[in-house]
Amino acid sequence: MTELLTSELMRAVELVAIQSGQVTGLELMERAGQGVVDAVLEEWPDLGQGEHRAVVLCGPGNNGGDGFVVARLLKERGWQVEVFLYGNPDKLPPDAKTNFERWGAAVRPLDAYALGESWGCDLLVDALFGIGLTRGLQPLGELFWNMEDMVDCHPVEVGHPRGRPAIVAIDVPSGICADSGRSFPHAEEHRRFAASAHLTVTFHTAKPGHYLDEGPSACGKLVVKDIGLVTPKDNDWRAQRQETCTLFGPVDPSLLRKDVKHHKYGHGHALIMSGPPGKGGAARLAARAALRVGAGLVTVGCPMRAVSEHAVHLNAIMVQGLDGTHGLAELLEDSRFSALCLGPGMGLGPSTGELVKTALASGRGIVLDADALSRFQRTPQALFDLLHESCVLTPHGGEFARLFPDLSERLTTAPDIGPAYSKVDATREAAARAGCVVVFKGADTVIAAPDGRCSISAAVYERAAPWLATAGSGDVLAGIICGLMARGLPAMNAAETGTWLHVEAARAFGPGLIAEDLPETLPRVFRDLGL
Repeated sequence: MTELLTSELMRAVELVAIQSGQVTGLELMERAGQGVVDAVLEEWPDLGQGEHRAVVLCGPGNNGGDGFVVARLLKERGWQVEVFLYGNPDKLPPDAKTNFERWGAAVRPLDAYALGESWGCDLLVDALFGIGLTRGLQPLGELFWNMEDMVDCHPVEVGHPRGRPAIVAIDVPSGICADSGRSFPHAEEHRRFAASAHLTVTFHTAKPGHYLDEGPSACGKLVVKDIGLVTPKDNDWRAQRQETCTLFGPVDPSLLRKDVKHHKYGHGHALIMSGPPGKGGAARLAARAALRVGAGLVTVGCPMRAVSEHAVHLNAIMVQGLDGTHGLAELLEDSRFSALCLGPGMGLGPSTGELVKTALASGRGIVLDADALSRFQRTPQALFDLLHESCVLTPHGGEFARLFPDLSERLTTAPDIGPAYSKVDATREAAARAGCVVVFKGADTVIAAPDGRCSISAAVYERAAPWLATAGSGDVLAGIICGLMARGLPAMNAAETGTWLHVEAARAFGPGLIAEDLPETLPRVFRDLGL
């Protein structure tokens, strides 16, 4: 796992290094500029040969200082370099001003229309604001929209007569919040004011906003360059420990391994609750996933009238008919049931709520998904009062809004200033309120525990898995997490491991994926892990 630092904590890391005498601000700026140049030449080797033209857009802070270093290094390689500055050079921070003076050549003032014919370049560097911007900038809206169009509509083409430049952002595309991945709209127009890039180069470690919300689409490809910093191991320097989160993955194979001495009950018995006849497909998907991920036994519990439907479809998975809450309570007298999953296909009737209450009263590890969450949309606190730390909630955006309407509203309200409220913030608050692990699903899935631990399991960049947008994939995820909990993994570990496996299975199968394929692809993922 990789720790992701907020912009505030990243600045704190730099300050600790500078104050300790390990490095100067100018040295960090030089290393950052060199890292950008190295990343550009690694990504586009053709730019390493011959003479090329670059336009560097520098901002009024230290991100602009990085840009001046890039401009100077490219000029030393024989490039034609034109620099634009947004702001007053006399008001630059000390290190940025030093590098402005080292650049020593003409600098043109920047506004949305200043570039004009300068678009005809091979490389455009966005060194405007990076992690420092905390508000929308209407004057640069037209520039940002042009950059977005260039990224969306034209592949990079070195030497193109009218310019098909490689657009590179330093730290984060300007206008994107490094902590949340959200863009800052103009307060009156509520339009997106953020740049886009083919390549984003950041330093020391990635930031949460690189993986959340609009961040991945704006960043293009993300590269993290080492500039010689070390994150302090003690937490005294952090304003709040829970400001950090981790990027989860890959999983620890030892969590999934089976020993030759083990028997089926040594890996738990998962119970997947199902709804009425005609609605059992979701539960069967979850059950199949629980079995494939290694649960020793899996049973589908269903109304008596749905037994025949399940029996026709299932072989290794057992079917148990039961009558309402009394039947479930009686079934759970068997202590060998080690984890439950409720929600997929259960329906929104009163019986779903009563079954959830009975299951929670057992104290076992429980995954609540879909209808088991939506059933409590009018009285979410009634659900929260019943939850415990061995529970996992797996809402998508709509379900999250029903359970946590105030948090969802903060996520969907355009931010006036930053750092903007993030999906990490919302999930962490939701977990604390619910008193259990919350898996807030999406391409930027966030997992949080009530004690403040938080991780991102993102299907973006090289891990993009767009084929997961298919009916039933969420039911499979719920089953995977339940199966892992049945095997004995704590709720947070099961949620993190399950979401990672879910994405890896989708990537392994590829285009054409449907939900039924996910459990059947898990063995391939396991083999790739060396199991």
